[in-house]
Amino acid sequence: MFRIFLVEDELNLNQILTSYLQKEEWDVKSFCDGKAALQAIDERPHLWILDIMLPDIDGYQLLRRIKEVSPEVPIIFISARDADIDRIMGLEMGSDDYLAKPFLPRELVIRAQRVLERVYDKPSGVENTLLDLLPYILDEGKREIRKELAVIELTSKEYDLAFIFAKHKGQALSRDQIITWVWGDDYVGTDRSVDDLVRRLRKKLPELRIETIYGYGYRMLTK
Repeated sequence: MFRIFLVEDELNLNQILTSYLQKEEWDVKSFCDGKAALQAIDERPHLWILDIMLPDIDGYQLLRRIKEVSPEVPIIFISARDADIDRIMGLEMGSDDYLAKPFLPRELVIRAQRVLERVYDKPSGVENTLLDLLPYILDEGKREIRKELAVIELTSKEYDLAFIFAKHKGQALSRDQIITWVWGDDYVGTDRSVDDLVRRLRKKLPELRIETIYGYGYRMLTK
C-alpha cells in the first residue's frame, strides 16, 4: 500500500482531497501547516503532495528539506499563485508534477497514480536488469545507481535522466526529447529545466561523460 503525505492548509480542501486519495486504498496522512509536515519528513512516505502557500513555512523551503532527507521521494506541487512561475520553480527544484488551483480532486488522483506508477512499479522481467554506466551500475529493478557497493542518492528525475542516457548511449538527445521522456507530453515550461537537471546529474555522477551539443541537447559518450 502506498503512503501519501498531503500538506494543504485549507481545511475543507484538505478533507476533500484526503477522501479522494483514500478511495484509492492509499494510506493518507494530511497536514494543515508546514511545521507539522517538517516533523514528519523522516517517516519517508511514497509521495508528498505539497501546497506552496502555507501559513508558516514556505512550500519551497519544505520541498528543499524533503529532498535533503529523501531525494528519491516524488513530490507533486499545488498552488493558487502565479502558475508559470511556481510551475517552473517547483520543477527545477525537483518536484515531479504541478497542479494549479482550482483543480478537480480526480485530476490530482490521476496525476498521483501516474507518478507512483512511474517511480515504483516494476515491469515484469526487469528485477535483475543491470545497465553498465562505468564506473557506475544502474539497477533498473531497484531504480538506483551504485558505484561499487555504495548507492548514490538521486532524485526520481535525476535517475530518469541517467536511465535515458544509459538506454541511448552515444546518441544525440534533443532537449525536447528529454523533456518528453522525463516530464511527459503535458510539460509546460522552458528547456532550462533540462539544463539544470543535467547539471545536477553531472555533479552527483561526475565520471559520466555527458557531452553538451550546443543549440540541440546532450549525448552520453561511451568512451
